Formats: sequence, structure tokens, C-alpha cells
Amino acid sequence: MKRYHVTTFGCQMNAHDSERIKGMLEELGLGEAPDQHEADVIVFNTCTIREKPDQRFAAHLAQAAALKQREPDKVIAVGGCYAEAQRERLFDLYPYVDVAFGPGSIPHLADWIGTGGQAPRGRFAEWRSFAGDLPARRERPFQAWVQISMGCNSKCSYCIVPSVRGREQSRRPGDIVGEVTRLASAGVREVTLLGQNVNSWGRDLLPDVRTEFGELLRAVDAIDGIERIRFTSPHPKDFRVPVIEAMAECAAVCEHAHLPLQSGSTRILKAMRRTYGRQRYLKLVDEMRAGIPDLALTTDIIVGFPGETEADFHETLEVVKEVGFDSAFTFVFSPRHGTEAATMPDQVSEDVKRERIERLVDVVQRSARLRNAERVGRTEEVLVEGPSRTDPSVLRGRTRRNTTVNFSGGGVPGDLVHVHIERATSTTLSGREVALVAV
Repeated sequence: MKRYHVTTFGCQMNAHDSERIKGMLEELGLGEAPDQHEADVIVFNTCTIREKPDQRFAAHLAQAAALKQREPDKVIAVGGCYAEAQRERLFDLYPYVDVAFGPGSIPHLADWIGTGGQAPRGRFAEWRSFAGDLPARRERPFQAWVQISMGCNSKCSYCIVPSVRGREQSRRPGDIVGEVTRLASAGVREVTLLGQNVNSWGRDLLPDVRTEFGELLRAVDAIDGIERIRFTSPHPKDFRVPVIEAMAECAAVCEHAHLPLQSGSTRILKAMRRTYGRQRYLKLVDEMRAGIPDLALTTDIIVGFPGETEADFHETLEVVKEVGFDSAFTFVFSPRHGTEAATMPDQVSEDVKRERIERLVDVVQRSARLRNAERVGRTEEVLVEGPSRTDPSVLRGRTRRNTTVNFSGGGVPGDLVHVHIERATSTTLSGREVALVAV
């Protein structure tokens, strides 16, 4: 049996795409190999949002090239956003790559590789299609990602996503509900709805289909067997009242929202083309917390955007303190070729970026630690995911608010259990199981 190995970089959308790639290759009769050395087909699903994933990908690809030099029959396939950004140039940069494909071309990968492993070079599909109908090889049988859209219509000056994933294309509601229904029948208890901007889902379907994201949440909530619904990522400009109301009223929709801030300075947000300012963001946070009890908020923040002054950065710190995020993904600005921000004047030095992100992380961790400390003494509903990464004798799971919990107990992966919280850090809770949740 021929075998494959997939290495994934980047976001949850890429992780979901990799599940489809694995499922498709296994349907062709290939088995999964534990590493590149033992694989006949080596697949990289790439990210190009920031420089770091590019560097990691190059290191992994160099290892694959050395293996191919010793075993020329190995097939190297490069997919994802980096492949779409480079297209034919990828073969000039890395002549040992056999197949390259963009995020919308995943359904065609099986045709190109084939059961015999004969891979044509330089194949890119202009036609984009959803991978929802492809088989998936999920990490956990009780959790699933569900793609509801692809592409993005926003024009953020730092972001390359619209260039590599195209304009926004919504999946039809019946297809989404049908997939979630099948997943529920297969034992899935938690789904995460995925899109570059989930809140604007459905607008491109007008006038044929009159729907919006809040209605989609309600439709998925009505499916028997689905007990948790998450979604990522929304854009603050599109987070409207119907979505807040659906989050508050739908029993399965979790009390967690990832709400990217990017900067606390209205001046920098304008340069980023985020289409909202500091006060509008803070007003939205107030509305969400007023409408959704016990809401957890997480965010993305970029440090060192071109032209960011110390005063601008101080405004970001103030917003972080005022909102009190439960956690945050913090990034140093990384110029991406082809974006407006890459050629802006007043680029911030690397030394200043590093100093600022250290200060930001301190503030974020302080807020997260206080938020988590408030959970001590409470009993939380936890979906068991498996053993702790640091102690196999301890179980690990997540609360509805998306906080990791390490705990002692007798639950098995896929169980919903009640856990009494006894300790907290800035990133995790810990405690002991007290009961299995009746469902």
C-alpha cells in the first residue's frame, strides 16, 4: 500500500482542508504514514499570512527534497495559500515539487495524483469549489469543522487572503445543514462553522436565497445531536444584532466569540482599512456582553503596523485592559508581498516590534489570568478531548467558553462532564470531574 503524509500550516480553515485531503487520499487507497520518510506522497498545506509559516514550510520542504533525491518516485505536493500566491513560480523556486494547488483546487488533487502516483507538474485550477462533499479524516470523531464560505470581500491593507482565496463565496444553507445533519448522525457533538468572515455569510446568495448568519446558527442549533456550535472568524463590522440574539437564544451556540481587534488606535485601524474605529469596537463589545450572558471574548492583535507610534500602541494596551480579553493571538506585523501595507512608509523597526509585543503579551496574560481566576469554585461543562499533553493520567477538555481544562475523572473522549474548577492560570483551568452530563 502506498502511503501519504500531510503537514499543515496556518489557520483552522487549513486544518479542515487537510482533513479533506487525507480523506480523499485514503479513498484512493493510500494509508497514512507517521512521517515524511515513510511516505510515497508528501503533501504540504501551506499558509502565507505571515512570514513565520513561510519559513517553517521552507525548512520542511528542504527535508522532503533530500528524501526525494534518494527516492525519486516520491511525490511532493504543495497546496494552500502559499501555493496559490506563487502559482507557476513555485516550480522555479522548488523544481523538485511535482504538484501545486490552491485552496479551491483540493477536489482535483485526487485526479492529479491518481492511484499510480503519476503526478503532472504545474497544475492549478482556476475554478473554485467547496470541499464539503469530499470524505474527511477527522482527528476526533465527536468534533468537526464545517466550511460555510470561502474567500473574503474585505480590503484590509495588510492581508493577502483575498488574493489567494478569492472573493467571498457562500455555501448554500441546505448544503450546510445537510452536512451537519450527517455529522450528527455519525456521532459528532460539536461543530465549528468556518469562513474568512462568517458574519457576512449568505449575502452573495441574494436574491435567490434570503438568509443571514444568525438564521444559519438557528438552523444548525435545531439539528438533533449537535450540542455545541462554534464559529470563526467574524469581522467586527458585520457582527449585528440578529447574530447576538441567536447566540443568546440558541442552546447549542457556545458563549464564546473571537472578535479580531488588530489595533486599539482608530488612526491605525483606518490605515489597516478595518472599517471600524476604537469606539465602535468597544460599543460592540458592550452590546455583546449585555446580550450574551457569561460571554468569553478572544481576539487578534497586530503590533508594529507601519506608522504605529508609541501613542498608538498605548491605545491598544488601553483597549486590551478595558475589554479584558480571555485570550489573544498576538502578532508582529509581517509585510506580505502584494499588499498595500508592505510598501507603506514609516515601517516600524524589528527591535521596537519585539519590545512592544512583549509588553502586550504581559497585559493580555494578566487579563486572561484574572478572567480564569473568576472560574475557580464554579462547576463547568467540559467536552472531553483526550489525555493532557503533559500528564497522560489527567484528562483534557474544553468549556463552552473555549477554555482548556485539565482534570481528574473517569470520562472518555467525547463525553460531556461537569468539572469543579479548583485552580487557574492565564491559559488553563484545572479541577476534578463531579458528574457526567445527562443528554
